[in-house]
Amino acid sequence: MTYYKKLLLAIGIIVPAIIVFIFIQNYREMQEELALQEEQMEQLYGSMKDQLLQSPMTTDSFDFEEEHAVWSDSMVLAETLYEDSEGHFKQEWGMYLGHLTSQRDMDPFLVYELLKLESGPSFDTDAVGPQTKYGQAYGMAQFMTNTAPWIADMAGVDYRQELLFDPFYAIQLSVEYLDFLYDYYEDWDKTLTAYNRGMGGLETFIEQNGHARSDYAVTITEQAQEHTAPQFVYNKE
Repeated sequence: MTYYKKLLLAIGIIVPAIIVFIFIQNYREMQEELALQEEQMEQLYGSMKDQLLQSPMTTDSFDFEEEHAVWSDSMVLAETLYEDSEGHFKQEWGMYLGHLTSQRDMDPFLVYELLKLESGPSFDTDAVGPQTKYGQAYGMAQFMTNTAPWIADMAGVDYRQELLFDPFYAIQLSVEYLDFLYDYYEDWDKTLTAYNRGMGGLETFIEQNGHARSDYAVTITEQAQEHTAPQFVYNKE
């Protein structure tokens, strides 16, 4: 056998062997990465459930295995919101928000930006709004005591004023209220302006301005659009 034939034979054996080795190595690394992500997701899910058990929310409807894809997307969302807020919006909150908004087919970034606008960039769960003729607003979602009880009733949870300072409670009521308002108006400008001013305040705003596009609504929708999460694109419009 000539030198060139031996060289070609060697190449014919070595090159496929290298390709198979690289494939196996990449496959192992991918499996290890998936296993790590699964472990992180289970830990975050467990931490979220532990915290929920200390709040008035029910966890009966949660199923980790049947809703695995939802929790996987929610973990990605939770990490994104945690980084965007510089650690102020806890990953457990993001996990819970992702699950709730997936059930309502709602953009979680709209809720996130609303909560940030209401309670500040630190997402202050103890926030108390200024005194108005209607009273004060409380918690991260800034609900007033004349609005929160019937929203809690719609959400199927108990109402006590001190619960408005619970972040999971605030997230649940904000999602419930936004879903109610959007189902009624089918328009995000009207929905967000009504969240901020009340349904009567929205009518007054439209009478005075001829439209519902308040600075409040514009700020939230524009900031929400700066985020990207294809799996959570809102489909009601």
